[in-house]
Amino acid sequence: MNTIIPAADCEYFEIKRLIDRLLARYSFLSCRSIGRSCAGRDIFCLSLGKSDEHVLLTAATHGSEHITANIALLFAEQLCAALEKGGEIAGIDARKAMLGRSLLIVPLCNPDGCEISVKGEQGAGYMAGKIRRLCGGDFTHWNANLRGVDINHNFSAGWRELHQLEQKSGIFGPGPTRFGGPYPESEPETRALTSLCRENHICHAVALHTQGEVIYWSYGEMQPPHSAKMAEIFAAESGYALDVPTGLAVGGGFKDWFISEFSRPGFTVEIGKGQNPLPAHDLYRLFGDVLGLLTLSVIM
Repeated sequence: MNTIIPAADCEYFEIKRLIDRLLARYSFLSCRSIGRSCAGRDIFCLSLGKSDEHVLLTAATHGSEHITANIALLFAEQLCAALEKGGEIAGIDARKAMLGRSLLIVPLCNPDGCEISVKGEQGAGYMAGKIRRLCGGDFTHWNANLRGVDINHNFSAGWRELHQLEQKSGIFGPGPTRFGGPYPESEPETRALTSLCRENHICHAVALHTQGEVIYWSYGEMQPPHSAKMAEIFAAESGYALDVPTGLAVGGGFKDWFISEFSRPGFTVEIGKGQNPLPAHDLYRLFGDVLGLLTLSVIM
């Protein structure tokens, strides 16, 4: 595939360079920082389109799922290329797809966690010693942020109930995964996303994760209008199964918070199968699996 975005495990500054290359190539694409991580790294938000009706795409909430950042940026690149040429993406006219719609992409929701997973001890900086103890030296599978908080357990939807489940599972404090923090939205990465959503009209949100080839689309009994139909269309296009999370996967997550906060559709798409982190050389195949889904998410 002839593309700016490589099939490689990219550390933070490489992601920043890739974004800069996209901005230099496509003048109608913009980017801003919506906040900073615990380590002071920018949380980037790419913007495409001029409408006040936004679709939000997020990625790399978990450190070991950093391949989703590449997938989100690859989608931005392919969509921009189609818009520039007046061509199609996934068989859909790109310019018509963007009529009356804008797209926001947060490709690296958890820059510190991804840096730890990609670079190991070097990515942890001054916290390297503590993180080494917490993960037993297994930096590759680190999912949390620099403070050992799992961002996708830190949102306010069902946080208290999830916190109790964490404790019943033996999770009482910072670690590689599944600790939801001392209170909801305690982490700057979480607050960056909630502020973005509260300050903009987001029609619906899609959060990219790995792995499982499933789509989660509801939160308990909450099923916003059109969610079920959208989920069915996404599943038919991608071949992924529709599923309902259980146990420690219920509550605390971005999708759950978005649905409960705004009563609008929110989706978690678990890309690929295998053990995280999925191999970088599978990037283009994985992207091909969800290209249609991502394109449909812009126009629905």
